Amino acid sequence: MAGKHNFLGGASIDPKPITGSMTVADLVESAFLAYNAARLREACQLFVEKMLDEDVTIGMSITGALTPAGLGMSCVIPLIENGFVDWIVSTGANLYHDTHFGIGLRMHRGNPQTSDITLRDEGVVRIYDIFFDYSVLLSTDEFYRRIIDGPEFQREMSTAEFHYLCGKYIAERERVLRIGRKSLLAAAHDAAIPIYTSSPGDSSIGMNVAAKALTGGKLRFDVTADVNESAAIVLNAKRTGGKSAVLILGGGSPKNFILQTEPQIQEVLKIEEKGHDYFLQVTDARPDTGGLSGATPSEAVSWGKIDPDKLPDSVVCYLDSTVALPILTAYALARHKPRKAKRLYERREALMQMLADEHAKAKGRG
Repeated sequence: MAGKHNFLGGASIDPKPITGSMTVADLVESAFLAYNAARLREACQLFVEKMLDEDVTIGMSITGALTPAGLGMSCVIPLIENGFVDWIVSTGANLYHDTHFGIGLRMHRGNPQTSDITLRDEGVVRIYDIFFDYSVLLSTDEFYRRIIDGPEFQREMSTAEFHYLCGKYIAERERVLRIGRKSLLAAAHDAAIPIYTSSPGDSSIGMNVAAKALTGGKLRFDVTADVNESAAIVLNAKRTGGKSAVLILGGGSPKNFILQTEPQIQEVLKIEEKGHDYFLQVTDARPDTGGLSGATPSEAVSWGKIDPDKLPDSVVCYLDSTVALPILTAYALARHKPRKAKRLYERREALMQMLADEHAKAKGRG
């Protein structure tokens, strides 16, 4: 039977010894040869060799407490500033904790074995091994209550509009404090990257908006605008001759929101489309429990979320995002030049008109 198959056509596993002078990118390419290390290598190569092409629109979803761990500063901001992310869907909690850093507050490394009863008595809040003073929450709450009292917030708006305005104020606070760029919200404002929150009431930001509503605040989140704007971003990527890619960190509601853009286009708006072209997910969830966080790209094909012809361009890494994202970021910065920012936030009206026009044509066809 020898020679009648191609199962042994892959490169030989024969790595060179690791040295102290190796870069992260070199390490990934030479030593990440099997198991989830190999999936991470494949993810890095997919991201750099295909997803970062100029004609690809990249959406990133962020789930899990990543910004408290510093990944906003260490990874997301460099990705934004190099044009490697075009739009974002995040939990509100990640954006709330991101704000701490932008307004000059601190979070600290701690011991997860510390008694939570003792921490409570001392006024210390814990996110596993991240510790911070309870006053950090109170100060951030006060920051949001003050800015949303402003006249520009007294209306209904998409979460992208809300986060863009918030980013402006956080960027100004960074400037006054002379602390450099600490907040991804501020970085996204500068790059005109729209940031959506799929569950805007499910965070301390949403809680403070709700509190202001009790005393006459007029701010309301237009979630239907979020659904249509995000769908318009994806459709525009395809209609302008490009492709759509998703980089999913974790799962949950942001994962569904970034992927449901295609069912919104195809199933609901009846516009002819095939699905996202590139799918890259980092997750620690199992697929066999039926939860969305572990759902595979092939399952997404059945919903119309992923183009079935593009399944080979899909990678799932079963890893902690705090491990995978820094490596992916370092690899991308080493292996790809910066891209020009697409500044999608500034183009929302035109994209929405394009979506409405295509929907009208689809309805006319019956």
